[in-house]
Amino acid sequence: MAAWPAESPAGWAVPANGANSFTLDKWGEPTDTLALIQEASCEFKMEISMKFSRVVSLPLLLIALFVGTAAAKEPGDGKAARYLALGDSVAFGFITQAGFEYVNPDNFIGYPEYIGSRLRLHTTNAACPGETTGGFLSLSAVDNGCNAFRAEFPLHATYLSSQLDFATTFLKNHPKTRLVTIALGANDGFLLEDGCASAPNPQQCIEAGLPGLLETVAANMQTILADLRATGFDGAIVVVNYYSVDYSDPAGTELTQLLNQALSAPAPAYGAVVADVFSAFQAVASSHFGGKTCNAGLLNVNPQNQLLCDVHPSQSGQRLMAQTVVRAYVAAHGEDDDH
Repeated sequence: MAAWPAESPAGWAVPANGANSFTLDKWGEPTDTLALIQEASCEFKMEISMKFSRVVSLPLLLIALFVGTAAAKEPGDGKAARYLALGDSVAFGFITQAGFEYVNPDNFIGYPEYIGSRLRLHTTNAACPGETTGGFLSLSAVDNGCNAFRAEFPLHATYLSSQLDFATTFLKNHPKTRLVTIALGANDGFLLEDGCASAPNPQQCIEAGLPGLLETVAANMQTILADLRATGFDGAIVVVNYYSVDYSDPAGTELTQLLNQALSAPAPAYGAVVADVFSAFQAVASSHFGGKTCNAGLLNVNPQNQLLCDVHPSQSGQRLMAQTVVRAYVAAHGEDDDH
């Protein structure tokens, strides 16, 4: 069965003698071609799984829940140039089987942190692991683990509302916000995949449900973008699309492309641009690694098997995503990214 582009626990094999990788400079720029095949990247062992362990004690849980509910309005920072990141576990930087690390969100680094550093903006990362487009809009909608995670562990940003409500309140309270990024949709796909798992023909079930899924993703993204603009925010909105976990897999890659089309479709009507992470990852994975995103060092290592990859980006992948977003932002707004 073809895998969706992120959040899924599926892995992809790499050579037994270890995967070649490539290096990026500190802003996510790939080095020269020779370095692509000479450097190996095993620096980080980060990956995603919504099968996280319940390791927080009741006192820690209470601290996480009651640390505050006013994160959308931070004292004394109303005039600071800011960047708001929205999305799922890719943006959150989630690590699977991280034990007590979950009690401190600073242990998790996603592409928003690199973007904020590059653009010199104060970053607020509101992403939630397992978030769906519907869950983003309402806490009562079905998600893929976001609410369960929030009930036990703190996010980078503290809020008790839906992610949309947090975002609109944030933008109203921070009129100097310059950039909003949003990456959602993969978890919608995983819900369909899970729902079809017990069907007599799971693949046929997914194919039958796919049109409705894509229609829902596009409609929810349109609502999200409209509500963000309704706050009066006239800065940059960048929709971050997904990469394929294996570009040599035509079926899985096609699913990724269809999802990307759905989540990107409403963008032009709201003055949003798309950061084409799909093409950025494809260029690297296809240059020397036969389209294998895992072998290119762009994905996290599977903790159960070091010869397999998770579907979430490694730190090299996160930096490449950040660089792709910065390029889209600069191209759309004609600003020097070092301002």
